[in-house]
Amino acid sequence: MTGIRVSMIDLYVARPVAAGFEFLVLRRSPTGRSPGAWEVVHGHLDDGERPVDGALRELHEETGLVAGALYNLSRVESFYLHRTDEVAMIPAFVALVDPGSAVTVSDEHDAAEWLSADLARGRLAWPRSRRALEDIHLLLAGGDAGPLEDLLRIC
Repeated sequence: MTGIRVSMIDLYVARPVAAGFEFLVLRRSPTGRSPGAWEVVHGHLDDGERPVDGALRELHEETGLVAGALYNLSRVESFYLHRTDEVAMIPAFVALVDPGSAVTVSDEHDAAEWLSADLARGRLAWPRSRRALEDIHLLLAGGDAGPLEDLLRIC
């Protein structure tokens, strides 16, 4: 029977700019899966790892960045993994980083760019990533989650 479990995370990395936020997009390297596809930080959870911990780990592994603030995006995506006959539940998070932070891409990626939400939407391969950018704008337009800060801010 098909299993359902939380096994991955999506993490949107944003830095504040005068016009709101810029978002980090990463291009998959030619030697791995989905070569050339632009994406956000995401990955599989280690056995027993909490999604929040996985998001912070993946942020550091894939970009070398450290979150100044981490938010629950209040959305969980799903993806059918046909090779294992499993539905992966994918909690989404937003990491806000210092505008001057330097990105160091991992071997999974060969390029990184900071883009406006509109440009990022046009670049990202996954439709779920494009949709999430609208939620980020709605939730964090003022620089924090406003009246939802106590529920959505993790650290």
